[in-house]
Amino acid sequence: MRCRLKSCLKVKAIPPECDPDYILLQDELSCFKDLFKINISQADSQQPECRGLWDHLNCWPHADVGETVSQPCPRFLRTTGRVYRNCTEHGWTEPFPPHEIACEYAFETLTFPFEAPRSNGYFLYVQVMYSVGYAISTASLTIATATLCLFRRLHCTRNYVHIQLFLSFILRATFIFIRDAVLFASDDHFHCDSYPVSCKIATTFSNYCIMANYSWLLAEGHYLYSLVSVSLFSQKRHLRWYIVLGWGSPMVVIVAWSLAKYTRENEGCWERRGHEGIWWILRVPVLLFIVVNLLFFLSIIRILVAKLRTQEMHRNELNQYRRLAKSTVLLVSLFGLHYVLFAFLPHKVSEIWNFIELAFASTQGFVVAVLYCFLNGEVQYEVQRRWRRWRLKQHLPGEARCQHGSMSQSVGAHTQVSFLTRGPSTRHSSLV
Repeated sequence: MRCRLKSCLKVKAIPPECDPDYILLQDELSCFKDLFKINISQADSQQPECRGLWDHLNCWPHADVGETVSQPCPRFLRTTGRVYRNCTEHGWTEPFPPHEIACEYAFETLTFPFEAPRSNGYFLYVQVMYSVGYAISTASLTIATATLCLFRRLHCTRNYVHIQLFLSFILRATFIFIRDAVLFASDDHFHCDSYPVSCKIATTFSNYCIMANYSWLLAEGHYLYSLVSVSLFSQKRHLRWYIVLGWGSPMVVIVAWSLAKYTRENEGCWERRGHEGIWWILRVPVLLFIVVNLLFFLSIIRILVAKLRTQEMHRNELNQYRRLAKSTVLLVSLFGLHYVLFAFLPHKVSEIWNFIELAFASTQGFVVAVLYCFLNGEVQYEVQRRWRRWRLKQHLPGEARCQHGSMSQSVGAHTQVSFLTRGPSTRHSSLV
């Protein structure tokens, strides 16, 4: 029998207990042993009309006329269901219902547990779509995080909170890539329900990063709410609590979920949702984060509308609140409203809704990086200032060498000083 090297290597990698042929062989030997024992014990008694047999899928014991015998589906199919046979005067009837109906399998197009499933165009497109989205988000968030960290003038509590949010997005995308790589890299690890511990760890960390992402979105919502509603707002003290709750509260939830998974539903890579009670351990905190964030958004809008309508407000303060209102509408609606559309939908939704939700989730990091960093007036000013300073350093030394006399050098020096001090003396403020 000819076989390609790749196929042969794949078969050799299958443990015997996961090979359907091996399982059927073991069931066949066990069937013959049981029937042999029964035959010895009933040697002196009358032989039944329907003798026990092995039909290459199930073992059927001895039966009398009019008796109906049931057997479970073959073990290698790993599915529930039963198959029946009637014992008649003419012997056994054909199994009913057929195996492909009773066991929910079509034997003509059967994919065994160790074999790679046939590619589904929809799931392939979805995976490519959200992989590209997460890659773009990760790249843009990495640049945004580096920008906020490198420029010292951008170091403040507001940007520290932004950096934590960026990191949560980056970790979320990274562990989703790791989870997909572990789950889909090799089919030899995922058969016969013999799943490695690494895939369970990857799923756990992926869920933790998703929870942390929701938690830091809530921290951003509370931070904006505190800026517009609290007159004396201690930002440094709140930053410590943001860090503790932003990274600590998801850990508590994930530990509880992991213990429940290990004790009640230790199946597969822990990606299944068979036990709804366990799944709600993750779903309830996420819904809580979304609802509270939505309340923050509505409260911020109410406060801003009230302040913008005040006629006694100074012009500069009015412009400041207008910028704050624009930032709030863009940002809080970004990480609040679109989640509300999908938060209360059952997890078994249509393919279109699933595609839209994954498209929003994968590209959200890119949009947040653009709004928080790339379109931030303070960041743009600082980058432009550094760029002008670098260009000045590149050009002035060459010009100084070309000129002669102390007067020319003095003019060049004064030009350098005036150029470096050009621009507003105070820093621009922006909440985007």
